Amino acid sequence: MSVDVETEQTDEPGWEVDPDDDWALAVIATVGRQLKLRREAAGMRAAEFGVAVGYGEDMVYKVEGGKRIPRLDYLDTADQVLDAGGLISAMKEDVRKVRYPKKVRDLAQMEARAVELQLYDPVNVHGLLQTPEHTLALFRMRRPGYAQEEIERGVAARMARKAVFERDPAPELSFVQDEWTLRRRLGGSVVMRRQLEHLLEVAQLRNVEIQVMPMDCEEHAGVDGGIEVLKFGDGTAVGRSPGIAGGRPVTDPRQLRILELRYGIIRAQALTPRESTAFIEQLLGET
Repeated sequence: MSVDVETEQTDEPGWEVDPDDDWALAVIATVGRQLKLRREAAGMRAAEFGVAVGYGEDMVYKVEGGKRIPRLDYLDTADQVLDAGGLISAMKEDVRKVRYPKKVRDLAQMEARAVELQLYDPVNVHGLLQTPEHTLALFRMRRPGYAQEEIERGVAARMARKAVFERDPAPELSFVQDEWTLRRRLGGSVVMRRQLEHLLEVAQLRNVEIQVMPMDCEEHAGVDGGIEVLKFGDGTAVGRSPGIAGGRPVTDPRQLRILELRYGIIRAQALTPRESTAFIEQLLGET
């Protein structure tokens, strides 16, 4: 099963703008004004334009009023309908930068700058390692349940962070996964099988190491929760863990040292990358 979040059809041409996200509000308001000016210059009423682009009049007004973040294909269609010569499509880059929640954008920006990432997730397969199907299943399991729009936006945002694997030069990525996160068949056997296959594919990358913490390990330095340490080219770093500063990002050298110490011990306690690959292959054969 393949899930293309970018082109999946819904009844609405975008997502709501976070009222606390000033930058997104400014960008989307500007895009909306440009759309309205070009529509009016073309002599088209909102209802007529809505029919042409395949959406209702109310949605057209929401996009033009800066209330909705338009989909990228909405802008392409509007460019064609209004014969804008690519000027509307050119706004896709600005929209792309603000289409996800601010906290996700901030995390993605840090990941994009990092030269080394140390990541331990004791609850789920780490977000950077998830397939679209697995992520979709996780968002659908949230309780209380998310609205379809929230699910779609969350999946798209998580998949967008995977750009970290395409960087050149590539950062060094180290992942540690608890065994039980790989045994739970969340989303069903087909989804989990594809997830395990994806882990094996990613593990083949020269800059990626994936290790499994076995359940029969009697010592575990990760009992305080997940760990994220991102190191940058200028020698600075940022880390996060539930057991440090309440899970808020930290840059203090002393706190970072604690996180790196814990992560180093976790890696030493876990199976080696080669052993982990063999273990994941074994799980795949059992799925």
